[in-house]
This record gives sequence, structure tokens and C-alpha cells, in this order.
Amino acid sequence: MKKTIAVVLAAGLAIGSMAGVHAKLPPAPPKSEAEKAADAEKAAAAKVKEADELSRAQDKAVANYKKGKGIVDAKAPAKSAASASGKK
Repeated sequence: MKKTIAVVLAAGLAIGSMAGVHAKLPPAPPKSEAEKAADAEKAAAAKVKEADELSRAQDKAVANYKKGKGIVDAKAPAKSAASASGKK
């Protein structure tokens, strides 16, 4: 008898949990024009920030590559052999 009650309770619990998992939530209320504008502004700001971060990362990678390969930047003045050795 106890075993039958336990099986019935377990089956009821399983059926209840399955029903809860498959239940649909009501749809979210539609956004107002102000909320849409705020979301668009946030997205634009995030896009600008990501572009800036990408640019900085690319500049850093180029500088690291040039440093590792010993490439002298054309904008920077080249050191002469006399100034490099400390003699004038």
C-alpha cells in the first residue's frame, strides 16, 4: 500500500513538473517610442566604443609587430651611429 502511494505521488510530481516546463509565459508589453529611442542610442554608443577598442587593439598589435621585427617608423627620426654610441 505504501509503495503504491509513493508511486502515485512521484507520477503526479513528474506530470506537474512537465506541465510547468512546457507552460508559456505571456508576451512582454510592447516598448514605447522613448524606450526604442533609448535602446537605439545605447546600441550606437556601444558600436562606437567597440570600434574605438578595435582601433586601439590594432594600433597596439602593429606597434608590437614593428617592435619585434625591428622596423623603424618613417615618422620617427633615425638615430645616427655617433649618437647611438654616445659620441658627439
